[in-house]
Amino acid sequence: MEQLFKDQVDGLQEAHFLVLYWVTTAEDRKLRYNITNCFDDLKSLRITRTKQTAAAVVEALRALRFIDVRDEGNRRNIYITAYGARALEALVLRRAFAVKKSAFLEV
Repeated sequence: MEQLFKDQVDGLQEAHFLVLYWVTTAEDRKLRYNITNCFDDLKSLRITRTKQTAAAVVEALRALRFIDVRDEGNRRNIYITAYGARALEALVLRRAFAVKKSAFLEV
């Protein structure tokens, strides 16, 4: 099972890392991070141009059980899971990707 988790983490790309990082940062600040925030942040960094791509990144993380997506009001808010926290930790420790600022979290 540990090898499967390692393989899943190894398959993550920069966009996945950033979403995990931003969701964790938002939760630490008692903020709600949603798919629209995710799209806006990825677009501002020129990682994607479409909301469909941002939604696919979120859906991939949800399928891996690294995040939960909950419908709350008219927003689909994103929350990190224990597995997501472990995945983020592994990526940070190996310095796989650089942290980039979220426009939503900087306001």
